[in-house]
Amino acid sequence: MTFLWFLSEHRTPALDKIMQLVTYFGQEIIIIALICALYWCADKRFAYLLGFTYFTAGLCVQTLKITFRIPRPWILDPNFSAVESAVPAATGYSFPSGHTQGATALYFPLALKAKKAWLKIFNVCLFFMVGFSRMYLGCHTPKDVFVSMGLTVIVSLIIWRFQSFLLDDSRYLKQIAVILAVLSFAVVAYALALENASIIETRYALDCCRASGAGLGFSIGWYIERTKLNFNPRAGSFLKQFIKLAVGLMMALIIKKGFSVFFGSFILAKMAEYFILVLWVLVIYPYLFIQFTAIKATK
Repeated sequence: MTFLWFLSEHRTPALDKIMQLVTYFGQEIIIIALICALYWCADKRFAYLLGFTYFTAGLCVQTLKITFRIPRPWILDPNFSAVESAVPAATGYSFPSGHTQGATALYFPLALKAKKAWLKIFNVCLFFMVGFSRMYLGCHTPKDVFVSMGLTVIVSLIIWRFQSFLLDDSRYLKQIAVILAVLSFAVVAYALALENASIIETRYALDCCRASGAGLGFSIGWYIERTKLNFNPRAGSFLKQFIKLAVGLMMALIIKKGFSVFFGSFILAKMAEYFILVLWVLVIYPYLFIQFTAIKATK
């Protein structure tokens, strides 16, 4: 808490706004939008690598959150105050940091992939800045940030090292999909068991259900797309690609908001929401634009 108190003493309204902007680069909506852009329009293979990293690290972080159950800094020290605008997005327990995990899962693989040194440095700086912003805003301690960052870097390096096995070797598609699905079910079962035993509140189990639903959707969607669809993301002109991306993201937003309107915060509905959302990204929408392209070609 000493470092957070130090940062809080140097806050200014301008810095608050800058750090709030920086922290958005670790927000789920930004990360998913970038993965969608790659997956639908540019580099499907690399999008899969990001997906494996993001969802696997997310399951690990959410499991650690409900295992250690460390409160937010303003609960640890009632005299401490976070930047007010950052509090609504700070759901769940504090340790490890979810925003830092998301940012590291995206920008560290981008740094590994980049060929130019300045791009590598830029991407590394991005996830470090997101981590710093979480501390500046008062949402996480250094331990929350650096454990999350270290864990996600390890997951990223493992997936990067074995990417040919995961992404190019078709012999073990089913086994890999089953392993990820089982891990997703295990995390949600663990969260529900803790919630049922009144060890954690429902609101703390929600983030685990979201991560599990997304992980399950990714495992099934990845298997179906690899074995049945195998679509080409680069088909079409720049304008068609832009329209494809805009329509896909708009429908993803409708799915997400629609679930919230009809089902609220019902815990299993949140799991279903993220399951369907990821299936939309990986399978349903690609299938629709494959069919649309085929119909256009016959006219």
